[in-house]
Amino acid sequence: MTETEKKLPLVQQVVSILWPSFLTAGAATILFFTAFDPQLIMEVSGYGEISRLGGYSMGFFLFWMLTSTSCALTCYFRKPCDELGKKNQ
Repeated sequence: MTETEKKLPLVQQVVSILWPSFLTAGAATILFFTAFDPQLIMEVSGYGEISRLGGYSMGFFLFWMLTSTSCALTCYFRKPCDELGKKNQ
């Protein structure tokens, strides 16, 4: 790890993953549900009825989970391999 990464508190590291993914999930939700109706998606998929607000909420949290996983993996893989090898020994 670099000196800057060692000094970052855990809360700041977590927020640096969740905040960009939150913004990206918001944009993805807007773009996705501009084209697709959540009630129609649930009917066609056979899951039963759901309110539009429930569909928007589920979609947002699914997009947030997807983008936060992507952000977390990006943070993990940007570490140099030699530092990861030293940590495991």
